[in-house]
Amino acid sequence: MKRTITYTIKEQPVTPGRPSTANEFLRSRGYSRHLMTYLRHHDNTLLVNGEPVFTNHLLRPGDVLTAIFTDEPQEEEDAHIIPNHMDLSIVYEDEDILVINKPPHLPVQPSLGHREWTLGNGVAAYFEEQGIPFIYRCVNRIDKNTSGLVLIAKNMASSAILYDAMKKRQIHRIYFTVVHGKIEDSLKVFPEGDPSDLQPPAEWPDFPGVIDLPIARVPGSTIEREISPERGKRAVTHFRKAEYDPAADTTALFVKLETGRTHQIRVHMKAVGHPVVGDGMYGLPHDLIDRQALHSCSLDFFHPITQKPLHFVCPLPADIRSLIPASRIRPEY
Repeated sequence: MKRTITYTIKEQPVTPGRPSTANEFLRSRGYSRHLMTYLRHHDNTLLVNGEPVFTNHLLRPGDVLTAIFTDEPQEEEDAHIIPNHMDLSIVYEDEDILVINKPPHLPVQPSLGHREWTLGNGVAAYFEEQGIPFIYRCVNRIDKNTSGLVLIAKNMASSAILYDAMKKRQIHRIYFTVVHGKIEDSLKVFPEGDPSDLQPPAEWPDFPGVIDLPIARVPGSTIEREISPERGKRAVTHFRKAEYDPAADTTALFVKLETGRTHQIRVHMKAVGHPVVGDGMYGLPHDLIDRQALHSCSLDFFHPITQKPLHFVCPLPADIRSLIPASRIRPEY
């Protein structure tokens, strides 16, 4: 997919008192080193007032700066995803991003054993039907049996900027879950011993509960995770209680991730004795629903190109709503 991005340069766009280079300006807009390397090594991809320039070109007020990115499918791992038509619940789409409400029981991308019936196959078919060449780049991957918002980058530029934002924890995700037992959001769990070598967790007053326990892969498994102070990487989960149901002895929670480890919410909830309802790997057998009651309900981030703040929410699916007493809770993200 080709993307042409144009900026009109205003007074002193980066450093007051002196002209900025094209490189400085684009870096200030979130362009990664990878994107700048692309512009340096491809002809006619960086223009000022319609004329090709180098990245060290000095910009003047009124200049029109254009960056052009064209995907090269033969160099991309996901270039040959088999298109497979399915109904997509599209929450938002523009030239740079696609936000989809993913149903449960659908893998996010093809893998061994799931080559054709994944969200990636559906998105590939969506663009094939429009005659648009497309490379599938999923920014926030969620588990097969987790439902909710998935962010997809539509081109090379938006992909690099969003992946960098994800690494910097600038894409904020809120999940809705239902766990077994009564859990209060006054709960704060930290590793045993002296935590002085750890950075303090982010202060989110609206998510007072916190679980700060390291997560590692279970030896011999490619999928399962466990708490491991010796081998694990730091993982921090914040949560807020939404509603306790005494009849079912379950608690509905809003969860906000400070880190993004594999199965983080599910592993942390198991570790504190409140496994996620329906979790076949870390939960109870013969549970209330047939998949983990975990839904990606909210995404907040800055648009990769315009830098405008974006906020997306999606409603709870029917199976998770069935776990909540009627009219007892009104999710607010």
